[in-house]
Amino acid sequence: MSRKALLVGINDYPGAQNDLQGCVNDITNVYDVLVKYFSFLPADIVLLSDSRARKSAIIDGLKSMLSGGREGDTLVFHYSGHGSQVPDVEGDEEDGKDEVICPYDFDWSGGFIKDDDMAAFVADLKKGCRLEVILDSCHSGTGTREIILDRSSLAAAAPSSLEAACLWSSPHRIRPRFLAPPPDIALRADEVFGRELRLRRISRTDPMNHVLWSACRSDQYSADADIGGRSAGAFTYYFCRHLRDTQGKVTREQLLKLVRASLKHEGFSQVPQLEGPAGSAQAGLFGAP
Repeated sequence: MSRKALLVGINDYPGAQNDLQGCVNDITNVYDVLVKYFSFLPADIVLLSDSRARKSAIIDGLKSMLSGGREGDTLVFHYSGHGSQVPDVEGDEEDGKDEVICPYDFDWSGGFIKDDDMAAFVADLKKGCRLEVILDSCHSGTGTREIILDRSSLAAAAPSSLEAACLWSSPHRIRPRFLAPPPDIALRADEVFGRELRLRRISRTDPMNHVLWSACRSDQYSADADIGGRSAGAFTYYFCRHLRDTQGKVTREQLLKLVRASLKHEGFSQVPQLEGPAGSAQAGLFGAP
């Protein structure tokens, strides 16, 4: 039985206006937790950061890890970076939009990885092989990470929504983790939602064969913040902090409650989500009993 992980963190996106600060710290944080508390070997953990985290590299890394998985193995995929939304052409999304994660070489002409792509990758996971997916990006409740406005910019304008208003209560400096679609992409998403295509939804009756941690609900922002003098994804920071506090001896359900409580206490409005097969919430993480 082996344990393998692919950890992706992107701070340095082309164009300074899109840069983040906490994503690379996120994956080194997760790396440390996996090695110290869950018996992962450093040689079995692949880290892709910044320019190394191109779309092809992420997909190749995922396919290699998943195809090599066998019964009893434990696999982990973590992504920290920008998220966004594009028109849903398959007709399987209630809001007419697919959530996407944004690799280093992201563009609006297909340079992204959709939630549908992720579903296809894990569909052939070998029976008895455990996969844990952790997405610290906006809209990640359905498979991705959006952005929160920087608090310094909020001072210049009144909050336009309840979500934006909640940011005022956070003592942490918060950066955006969302790439807003250009007008033509956004309009196409609205058009797809209006078509009869939405009446022909794809049935999602197959049980999940993996565990999915999402930094927030599908309609929420995920924070890239300064916490304790260090930049980090707020979700990943408290996820790892509570794993250290418990030395990894915690169920997923217990960890979810701890992370949610910490985020709320610190003024973050995002609500992490957990999905998985029956009974997975009551079990330990990353192959632990």
